[in-house]
Amino acid sequence: MYFAWIRKTAAALLAASAITLPAAAAGIEINGTPLSGQDGWVEDGVSYVTLAALSQSAGYTLTWDGSAAVLSGRGAELTAQPDSCYVEVNGRALYLPQGVTLRQGRTALPLRLLEDALGGQLTWNAGTATACLDLTRAWGPQADYNSEDLYWLSRIISAESRGEPLPGQIAVGNVVLNRVKSELCPSTVKEVIFEVFNGAVQFEPVSNGSIYQSPAASSVLAAKLCLEGASVAGESLYFYAPALSSGSWISSSRTYYATIGSHKFYL
Repeated sequence: MYFAWIRKTAAALLAASAITLPAAAAGIEINGTPLSGQDGWVEDGVSYVTLAALSQSAGYTLTWDGSAAVLSGRGAELTAQPDSCYVEVNGRALYLPQGVTLRQGRTALPLRLLEDALGGQLTWNAGTATACLDLTRAWGPQADYNSEDLYWLSRIISAESRGEPLPGQIAVGNVVLNRVKSELCPSTVKEVIFEVFNGAVQFEPVSNGSIYQSPAASSVLAAKLCLEGASVAGESLYFYAPALSSGSWISSSRTYYATIGSHKFYL
């Protein structure tokens, strides 16, 4: 059940980035109401709607808290800060690689993300070349993380990458969850973190005790994003920090993927 949920959320994240629409003819409807080109549009294959237009068309309340737009109603409270790479809704954290969009002073989000965040249904009308988001029966899903997974994932992320930018923290969490999914590793987050292989622990924070420290708030956020399917490290199973380790076995035995933050990641 855990694996099915991870696959579902990962697929939802990939879909959140884009719904493929014809470049020349693409309309957007909210609850059957067509939007103007200023209220809904397609850019780089991603369909967007302003939160102002959505609130007017679907009966949500939109406010500004001084730094972020807050959309509330129908069991959901969504906070979107312009230029941030995520939104928060009902205790969840949803990743936006392209960032929260601000257009002509109005906050806008992808339709796919709003479908997930608000519990609506997004369909494509090929006859009219229109993306249709139906929120008439929507009710915002609540956070449903496995508490033990969130507890340990946030701690390993914090211990391994405290102080790094958010993508670097997400990448560390990706490696842990990739190991959970791998047939070569244990099947839970806690077991992966505390695994001993050939007499050696797999993560330094286990041996030095920093795994037990309270996690930074940003690491809890990164853990939630990872559990929702955010991925920046691909299928990487290994990483090391060149400033702290030579990583000789990893660099000589595994395929390099990317350098993210202070770590190098390998498949």
